[in-house]
Amino acid sequence: MATTPVRDRSTIMVLNGPNLNLLGRRQPEIYGTDTLADVEKLVAETAAPHGLTTDCRQSNHEGQLIDWIHEARERHAAVIINPAGYSHTSVALRDALATCDGLPIVEVHISNIHQRETFRHHSYVSALASGVIAGCGVQGYAFAVERVAALLAAARA
Repeated sequence: MATTPVRDRSTIMVLNGPNLNLLGRRQPEIYGTDTLADVEKLVAETAAPHGLTTDCRQSNHEGQLIDWIHEARERHAAVIINPAGYSHTSVALRDALATCDGLPIVEVHISNIHQRETFRHHSYVSALASGVIAGCGVQGYAFAVERVAALLAAARA
């Protein structure tokens, strides 16, 4: 007998795409010196005063990110995603996010993708996102948590 997953209304899934495991070491002139561990600590500390927790994951593999989005759809309160290079190339990632009916989705980019190469100016994720934060460094993740907290509070009201 199959069981229906129970959505945790207090946990935000924070997904990071390809190469973000190298954050702090890869192109620090663009992405800064904070590491992915620093980002994970920042989002947890930002979420806590709102009574929220975070479930942070990173993968260089598109299929793994899609599987996690499917999991978030069933079990999490919201998704914060930095799709990295998949922003500009992955219709499959976009389609997975489209299944997250009514779930707040906030897209984050550490750099300002609109000041970079032309191919980075379009994101397949942005049209589905409740908000898009770009060019604020890792602080953008904290902004994303604040936005998700506000959206979840408004939905409860």
